[in-house]
Amino acid sequence: MRALYDVPAPAKLNLFLHVLGRRSDGMHLLQSVFMLIDWCDVLHFQLRRDGQIRRRDSGAALPADDLVVRAATLLRSKTGCRHGVDVHLEKNIPLQAGLGGGSSDAATTLLALNRLWDLNLSRRELAGIGLALGADVPFFIAGHNAWVEGVGERVRRVEVPAARFVVIKPPWGLQTGAVFQALGAACWSGPATMADFVAAPFAFGKNDLQEAAGRVCPEMKTALSLLSGRHLFGKMTGAGSAIFARLPDAGEQQQVLECPPRWQMRVCQNLMEHPLVHWAR
Repeated sequence: MRALYDVPAPAKLNLFLHVLGRRSDGMHLLQSVFMLIDWCDVLHFQLRRDGQIRRRDSGAALPADDLVVRAATLLRSKTGCRHGVDVHLEKNIPLQAGLGGGSSDAATTLLALNRLWDLNLSRRELAGIGLALGADVPFFIAGHNAWVEGVGERVRRVEVPAARFVVIKPPWGLQTGAVFQALGAACWSGPATMADFVAAPFAFGKNDLQEAAGRVCPEMKTALSLLSGRHLFGKMTGAGSAIFARLPDAGEQQQVLECPPRWQMRVCQNLMEHPLVHWAR
């Protein structure tokens, strides 16, 4: 039986996130740089000939219609494929953290099933399908660190230097809708230029959602204080509750490895490209 094992789905950090406006349908227009990191979920795929799509989880159970199942179902619907799949998901990336774990799982599922089901879709075609699943999915399919605009569909490759980061997440996550509901227009930064970002990639800009998110999840302020006490500049990623900071050297890295009970923390290396970058043309 054909199968693909140990297929990674990496997380991302938003090095900055500016809100530019709001569309008539309520979706916010954003500008950000998405950077891949080596904190990964791991998926295993085994071909089914009966057309069924089944998923089982390691760790806490996910909703039955999570993004992995939705991605597989949508891909089969769009292509008319009659195959099915058994998916085993090892969930390592925390939920509602702003790290893009669900979107990355969906992107990895599309890339893997494109290969397992012999669909031969291009990366552009997969990204078009992925956008219907979430604004971050096209980024993970594109395969490179990227300057992202619109609602996530406009992705341009950008280079960032190699660096290590500490990521801290309180026990509580954040619902994206709740964060945007708490966001006021006064927090919008407006447009930036890629030249400004490239001049200082790890110090540039801010996350416009951070103030609103801190009102919804006050523990994020504790994380920021924990990092500032170690002379590290913390910043929120995405619309979740995780805070990250660049580690300037290994000495600083050891100083931040103490968090309150039940918090999650990980030291990560950024990635120059997605591990599956060559899985689609």
